Amino acid sequence: MPRIEIDDQSFECPLVVGTENEKAIDISQLRSKTGYITLDDSFGNTGSCKSSITYIDGDKGILRYRGYAIEDLAENSSFIETAYLIIYGHLPSSNEYKLFSDLLTSQEILHEGFRHHFEGFPNNAHPMAMLSAMINAMGCYQSDLYDDRDDVSHFDKSAAQLISQVRTIAAAAYKMSIGQPMVYPYPNKRYAENFLHMMFSLPNNSYEVDPDILHALTMFLILHVDHEQNCSTSTVRLVASSGANLHASCSAGVCALWGRLHGGANQAVVEMFNKIRNADYTVKEFIEKVKKKEDGVKLMGFGHRVYKNYDPRAQILQKAAHKLLDKAGKNDELLQIAQELADYALHDDYFIERKLYPNVDFYSGIILQSIGIPLNMFTVMFAIGRMPGWIAHWKEIVDNPKQKIYRPRQIYTGETHRKFIPMSDR
Repeated sequence: MPRIEIDDQSFECPLVVGTENEKAIDISQLRSKTGYITLDDSFGNTGSCKSSITYIDGDKGILRYRGYAIEDLAENSSFIETAYLIIYGHLPSSNEYKLFSDLLTSQEILHEGFRHHFEGFPNNAHPMAMLSAMINAMGCYQSDLYDDRDDVSHFDKSAAQLISQVRTIAAAAYKMSIGQPMVYPYPNKRYAENFLHMMFSLPNNSYEVDPDILHALTMFLILHVDHEQNCSTSTVRLVASSGANLHASCSAGVCALWGRLHGGANQAVVEMFNKIRNADYTVKEFIEKVKKKEDGVKLMGFGHRVYKNYDPRAQILQKAAHKLLDKAGKNDELLQIAQELADYALHDDYFIERKLYPNVDFYSGIILQSIGIPLNMFTVMFAIGRMPGWIAHWKEIVDNPKQKIYRPRQIYTGETHRKFIPMSDR
């Protein structure tokens, strides 16, 4: 058992080992025993919880949901099946799948009162701001769900409502922003198919979904379902630990995801591609500018806080992007730029030494753009995919009888005690 020596004191720390042989030192009693805390800025070496939802081995490029390899799920599962797996911990039987799917269908229509909420936003409001506000407002129409948090049926209905209506809200926000009428979902359409219908159908012109587009979008959603204790998921867990309801916690997750360094990264990648396309320099010259760390030049979509190898999600989406564009007969300039960037970086010692490999955002933006998703909706798409993961983590917090409210410590670096001087004497 590890020991910590502090001020001639010896403190024994229990060792915690996960099911994949991950090792951690339990320091939960450190402050009470020694008066010291640990300092880990941005929590890069701190485990905030025990979780049975997602496993990542960043050195080996492994990602698994509830033990299932992401490659298998992306190729063979559906988004709804994967959502069920993440939330409830096992793949559904045919009966469980039907009940879950039927519950999602029953919750897909927005309350008519939401129209007034949409009308209150300016036409140029960012979709992420609208999404966060609407998710919080959703809870107001379902306040009875939280009278008894131990009632499983309440959670099931609330989870289904969030998963189903997040795409309805997203599509409605897009329609409002371009001055088109809201399109209602069809109960007989699949999840991703229904989203595309609500996004792109017109009153007298129903959107015809291409099977490869549907497959690529479904794959995108599955690959974004969960990713361990990232910024937005940690935010959801932190808010949930206070006893906040599911809607409030997921609304907070949307806000955390909005950031350019998190969910906004796929938008930043496409903006980088466009910048290179419209600039006077080549991809190779852009790479040299990155290496010289020139002002205003950043390589987006490379490297990851967790992965020190190739992001397995990027490998899957790279193939999907090529397949989608090849079928459409497109010689997509952005994909060419992406491939050239990847080739340079993967064979350049500068990037190899720093273990900078393409991440999921590098190719996801190309897929979304080829589908016709506008740039300001990219992060919203991330939120739609991530919703089941947030719900699963909220449930894990609520189901833990020993759960305490999250309350990190700090090291104070401000002024020491000062004497107050009345304003008349200053």
